[in-house]
Amino acid sequence: MPPVSDSISEKLEQVQAGRESRGQRTRLGLQEAALRLLGHDKSFSSLSLREVTREAGIVPTAFYRHYQTMEDLGQDLVTDSFRTLRRMIRSVRSEGLPDGNVIGRTVETLVKHVHANRMHFQFIARERYGGYSSLRVSIQQEIRAFGADLATDLARFPVLDRWDADSMEMLTTLMVNAMVSIAEQILDAPQNDAAAEAEIVRRAERQLVFISLAVPAWRPIKAAK
Repeated sequence: MPPVSDSISEKLEQVQAGRESRGQRTRLGLQEAALRLLGHDKSFSSLSLREVTREAGIVPTAFYRHYQTMEDLGQDLVTDSFRTLRRMIRSVRSEGLPDGNVIGRTVETLVKHVHANRMHFQFIARERYGGYSSLRVSIQQEIRAFGADLATDLARFPVLDRWDADSMEMLTTLMVNAMVSIAEQILDAPQNDAAAEAEIVRRAERQLVFISLAVPAWRPIKAAK
């Protein structure tokens, strides 16, 4: 079976290298077990504590040394999913404004990240509208925080450095929603269908180009005094 996610695999390597505690190893094992179970088209709210601990190879009582509830475990998965996504996108967008080449690299990197962390993205896609309201709220908060990070970086560049906060929020919301949509389309596409994926990438690049073309023409409306 391929790694559940680059993020968890990276942390487990640190554990194996002796840089993390046994408790952290168990905690990561619970996260990995939950993601494996979710890979069988299950929603997080349908998972039971006993299922997850059995999959992780620990007794149910050991769960409570790390989490009070299953929702707490879900919160950890939300945080971890967006942490790796932010790091990945930051490495691309730091190169400059989104011209055609940067857009292509952004989409290519995002697609690779979705494949490398497929179960994490499936979890986010399902729980974005799933059973636990607390997870839905956390995912929306992470999406907004992701947009705020993007706005901070983009505000350093010409034209955008003169935009008001509302205009910048509108731009970043469009860009973040486009990236979320791309990830969901990759997940829904038949696996190993190169033609279907290429079409998703083509349309995604055009969509981001359309958004970026509006940047020089936009004149933020100044608030009335």
